[in-house]
Amino acid sequence: MVDVTDATFETEVLARSEQVPVVIDLWAAWCGPCRTLGPIIESVIAETNGGVVLAKIDVDANPKCAGAFQVQSIPAVHAMKDRRLVDSFLGAQPEAAVRDFVQRLLPTPEETEIDRLVRAGDEASLRQALEAESDHVGAVLALAELLGGSGRGEEALALLARIPDTAEVRRVAALVRVGAEVGDVEAELTSLLDRVRGDDDARQRFVDLLEVLGPDDPRTADFRRKLTTRLY
Repeated sequence: MVDVTDATFETEVLARSEQVPVVIDLWAAWCGPCRTLGPIIESVIAETNGGVVLAKIDVDANPKCAGAFQVQSIPAVHAMKDRRLVDSFLGAQPEAAVRDFVQRLLPTPEETEIDRLVRAGDEASLRQALEAESDHVGAVLALAELLGGSGRGEEALALLARIPDTAEVRRVAALVRVGAEVGDVEAELTSLLDRVRGDDDARQRFVDLLEVLGPDDPRTADFRRKLTTRLY
């Protein structure tokens, strides 16, 4: 179980749901039914031995999360896989109903085999995983990055088009387009600034290099500001 905040929602819920189903319990300290339901959910999810993760969100302390889920009454419970909501219920529920809800989230034997193939990580295993589930997010990302690294960029980008656009999809697509030959990124970004306004290829290269740097690199914000100044 993890207590999630507005600041940690991306990593603890969205990103985590790409690896394991996440049950989101929206609650508040003043809510009597929440206090009844909470221990039941915790106990049932503990029985999965890590097969499902519980994320508890105090709606009073985290208004952004509450707004994202359009909370009108609590307790409200949602289940997420691969960044998508897959099931929900409202109000306190008996233990049997909660257990049924959680059991539906556990992987089938076929899904477990796909995860094994993705963990293997070689091209043959990843392609086998995608034969079973053509839009499996983990398999698509892993294979696209592998293909991009071996010079098969067009195939990699076509593969990424199968899944919804996310920050990780954009990062992998940028890596594919940029390719292996990246020298002094800062020097290249500086040189591209004079061309971004009228050159679509230069602008795409500039944006891709920023994706490769990532949001935590302080140069990313600086060069994004410079790009905005040049374009507008």
